[in-house]
Amino acid sequence: MLVFDALKQAWREGYSFAALRADLVAGMTVGVVAIPLGMALAIAIGVPPQHGLYTVIVAGLLAALFGGSRFNISGPTAAFVVILLPITQQYGLSGLMLATLMSGLILLLMGVLRLGQLVAYVPYPVTTGFTAGIGLVIAFLQLKDLLGLQVSGNPIHFPEKVMAFGSALPSVNWADAGVGVVTITVFIGWSRLKQRIPPHVVALVAGTVAALALNQSDSLHVALLGERFQYQIGDLIGQGIPQVLPSLMLPWQAASITPELVMALLPAAFTIALLGCIESLLCAVVADGMTGTKHNPNGELVGQGLANLVVPFFGGIPATAAIARTATNIRAGAFSPVSAIVHALFVLAAMLLLAPVLAYIPMSALAGLLIMVAWNMSEAPHFVHTMKVAPRRDVAVLLVCFSLTVVFDMVIAVAVGLLLSGILFIQRMASLTSVTVVAQTHPHLDFGEDVVVYDINGPLFFAASEKALSVIGRLPQPPRALVLDFTDVTTMDITAIRALDMALARAGDYPVYLLGVAAHVERKLAAAGVLAAAQVQLYSSSQSLREHLSTKHHNVAPQESTPSVVSMYTAG
Repeated sequence: MLVFDALKQAWREGYSFAALRADLVAGMTVGVVAIPLGMALAIAIGVPPQHGLYTVIVAGLLAALFGGSRFNISGPTAAFVVILLPITQQYGLSGLMLATLMSGLILLLMGVLRLGQLVAYVPYPVTTGFTAGIGLVIAFLQLKDLLGLQVSGNPIHFPEKVMAFGSALPSVNWADAGVGVVTITVFIGWSRLKQRIPPHVVALVAGTVAALALNQSDSLHVALLGERFQYQIGDLIGQGIPQVLPSLMLPWQAASITPELVMALLPAAFTIALLGCIESLLCAVVADGMTGTKHNPNGELVGQGLANLVVPFFGGIPATAAIARTATNIRAGAFSPVSAIVHALFVLAAMLLLAPVLAYIPMSALAGLLIMVAWNMSEAPHFVHTMKVAPRRDVAVLLVCFSLTVVFDMVIAVAVGLLLSGILFIQRMASLTSVTVVAQTHPHLDFGEDVVVYDINGPLFFAASEKALSVIGRLPQPPRALVLDFTDVTTMDITAIRALDMALARAGDYPVYLLGVAAHVERKLAAAGVLAAAQVQLYSSSQSLREHLSTKHHNVAPQESTPSVVSMYTAG
C-alpha cells in the first residue's frame, strides 16, 4: 500500500507522548519559517501572498498524511519560481492552478507505476546545472523589490528582464534597499551563530522593525506587503492577506478549459512534475541521511501527487518537499509526519489570527529572504568545485543546463540536459567495447598459428557493435578456423546481433567457434538464427575448444583438463 507509509512506519516504532511533544515543537518551529517563505514565493511567481499560505496549509498537510517520508515538509519552493512565473504571466492564476492539477495527476501516476527509483537516473550535472540556474534567476528577480525599482512593462524572458531592470536603476528606493541589506546581513550573521531559532524569522523581524522605523520619517518610505496586495470578500476590501479559511473553488473558474489550453500547459505540467519528483525524493534522501531512516519513494510520489491534485481547489500553487524546511524540522526534534501536519495547522492558525500583522512585513525584507534561499539552493561554492574537478563532458552538460535555465526556461533546460547526458553516456559506453586480434603468444587463447582469435570486450549494443564487429574477417588470407571470445560480453541488442550475422557472412566458410557465451546472450543468438549457421559452434571454455581443435587439427596440443562442449549448432 502506497499511502500512509510514513505514518505507519512511525507508529510501528512506537509513538509516545514524548514523540508527540517533539512533533508539536518541531511543527511550530518550521511553521514560523514557512509563513514568510510561503508568502515570498507566491509573490515571486506573480500571485497574491495568501496563495502561498494556502499551499502550505493544504499541500503540506496532505503530503505529510499520505506521503512516504517521515520528515519531509512540503509547500511552495524556490525551485518552482522559474517555471511558474511565465505561466502566471501568460495564463494568469487560473492557468497556474490548472497546471498544478495536471502535474499532481502526473506525480500520482508516477507513484502508482512505481517510478520513484527513476530519479536516480537523472545525471548529477543536470540537477546541479538547473539548480544553480534557478538560484541565479530567483536572486535576480528579487532585485525589483529589494531595491524598490519601478520597472516598466512585464517582461517574460530573462534577457528582457535584465534590460528592463537596468533601465529602472535610476528609480532605486534607498529605504527599501537599506531594509533589504539589513535582512540579508542579519540572516547571514544569525546563521553563523548556529542558534535553534531559524535565521529566516530573526532576519524578517529585523527587517520589519527597520522598515517601521524608517516609515516614521516624512522623507523615507519602505513598501509594505499590505500596500502592495489587497483582497475583496463580498463588499469588504482589505489590505494584505484575508483573515479567512481557504475556501473550496474551481481552479478554472476564471477561464474555460479548452484542448488548446491543456496542450499549451502540458509541457510545463510535466516539468513541474519532474522537478517536484526530483526535489521531493532528494529531500527524502537528505532526511534519511540525517536521521538514519528509510523513505518509500513511490509512496512519497503518491503523497505529492495527491497534494498537488487537491491544492488547486483551495487556491494553492504547486508544492513539493523543501530541503531547508525539512532540515529545520529534523533539527527541531521531529519524530513523525505529525510535525508536518502541525506545521500546516500552525500556519492556518497564524493566518487567521495574525493576518493584519503580516501586512506590515516590508517587501524588500521578503526579497532579501528569497535571495538567501536562492543562494543556499544554488550551492555556488559546490558548483565552482564541480567545474574544476568534473570531466570536460560533464562540465559541458552542467554549463548547458545552467545557461538554458537562465536564458530560456526549465522545460528546455531539463529536456536538452537529459538528451545531452544520454548521448554522452552512449559515447562512453561505446568506448568501452573493443574487438582485438589475440596474439599467438597469449597462452590462454593460443589455438595454433592458423586459428585466428578475436577477443570481444564490453557490451555489444547499437552504438558500439557495428564499429567493433566490422574488423572480423579483415585478414590477408583465410584461416583454418575463427574463434570469437565472448567471455567479457555482458549483453547484446538486436543491432549487435545483426552486425555479428553480417560479420560471420563476410568471414567465409571456415569453422567459427563462439567461446564463453553467457546464457542470456546465447538465447538471443539462438532466437535470431545466428547459431543455426553450418560453420558456427558454441563452446563453454578454452580448454574444451582446445581439445576439439587438437582432435581435428593435429598441430594444436591438448592441455590436461578436458571440459565438455556445452552445445553445437550445425545445419541438417
